[in-house]
Amino acid sequence: MNIKHLEIEIPNENPFENCKLERKKYADVLTNIINSYTNGFVLAINNKWGTGKTTFVNMWQQDLKNKGHKTVYFNAWENDFEDNPLTALMGELKTLTKKSTEPEFKSTLKKAAILSKHVAPIIAQAIADKYIDTKGIKEAIVGVTEGLSDVFENEVNEYAKKKKSISEFKNSLSEFIANTYEGKPLIFIIDELDRCRPNYAVSILEQVKHFFSVPNVVFVLSIDKTQLGNAVKGVYGSDFIDSDEYLRRFIDLEYSIPEPEVDVFYKYLFDFYQFKEFFDSAERKQFRELQSDGEHFLRVSKLLFTNKNIPLRQQEKIFGLVRVALRSFNANNYVVPHIFIFLAFIKITNSEFYQNLKNKKLTLKQVQEKYLATIESNKNDDTEHELMWLEVYLVNFYHNYLESRHYRKRLYEYDSENGSNKLLIDSIINKEKNSSFLNILENIHRGRSEGDLDLGYFINRLELLENLKI
Repeated sequence: MNIKHLEIEIPNENPFENCKLERKKYADVLTNIINSYTNGFVLAINNKWGTGKTTFVNMWQQDLKNKGHKTVYFNAWENDFEDNPLTALMGELKTLTKKSTEPEFKSTLKKAAILSKHVAPIIAQAIADKYIDTKGIKEAIVGVTEGLSDVFENEVNEYAKKKKSISEFKNSLSEFIANTYEGKPLIFIIDELDRCRPNYAVSILEQVKHFFSVPNVVFVLSIDKTQLGNAVKGVYGSDFIDSDEYLRRFIDLEYSIPEPEVDVFYKYLFDFYQFKEFFDSAERKQFRELQSDGEHFLRVSKLLFTNKNIPLRQQEKIFGLVRVALRSFNANNYVVPHIFIFLAFIKITNSEFYQNLKNKKLTLKQVQEKYLATIESNKNDDTEHELMWLEVYLVNFYHNYLESRHYRKRLYEYDSENGSNKLLIDSIINKEKNSSFLNILENIHRGRSEGDLDLGYFINRLELLENLKI
């Protein structure tokens, strides 16, 4: 049984073979764009964290290689220990140097070294700001660095030198790429840029723009634009800076990978984590009331994961947690998938709601209101009945959690005048269908112990406080 969703294997011959989200068609679109504009540009793949960008660009990179394109993959987050991104970027280019182009690369590298020298005082100042409080000491250290680097001998001369250095570097880089890749563009993929230190992320952008904007280089930035915009604001120390306009200076074309079909990923995770192995085991199939648990689990998963576009990474975490916690159940134990996966869902996506439930800080009415806020965007005529089942379980088990078993009253009572039960609480899903709410309540208490469970029964398992079965 898997406890963690592993990195997807990317076969060299067919890199999208294991892609469950059917994203090859989007890679083909991007490849055609590159083939149409070989002179070079900056492409941003803009999707939120946890939506599978890294997996996509890794698959696409291999696909590009298979089609004869030269590529470089640079994980900016893994390399932000470098103070100067130019060092790391040139290091990646070095890996593609052929024997015939090694002299050209060395020439380009020397020119890059001159550029690197120009930014040394800026780096020194940043280090001083981070670790030293005394202004005089800061200035002394920066002054020494400037002296050693011999950078600012003359501001006017230095300005001219810098312009010349940039021009020479770009010309040399352009020649190196043209001779190395025989007319095809180099695709330079920069991933995880939005997860870097803000100064490092902005520095990469600036250097890509000013140093690497040469013919036959296509930069692909895999980013969450909102997070990268926050980094820009942090660097410039203002929430009022127009980060979209700032990023527009660097990005020529923006592309967002469409959301996968709603049923695809959670069904894949259901298979990957081998839930059928538990729900359809011969031991559980002996008990009639447990035989539909797997079906109920998938139905509630659809309700929750098609609600508010839950990122793929969060879906993985929820399923991973539930699969481990299931090992604390015996074959004849109630799991009640409606409530069990819902609790795991809010534990990952809304920890405040989960903790308040766990610590009994909410009234029944507040529980209903929080529940409605969680699922409201997915409430419609088609989902209403399933959502009411989930509401009944949540309210009933929380009520049992609040009350001692020996003094606990049910949420309905017998009405002698009408000769039937009446509710003591209204449904928040649809008050006009309180009769359905009551029927569900009566059903889970009728001749079974399921209705007498409390929320702690499930929370203890999700908190891994019960022994796991080997």
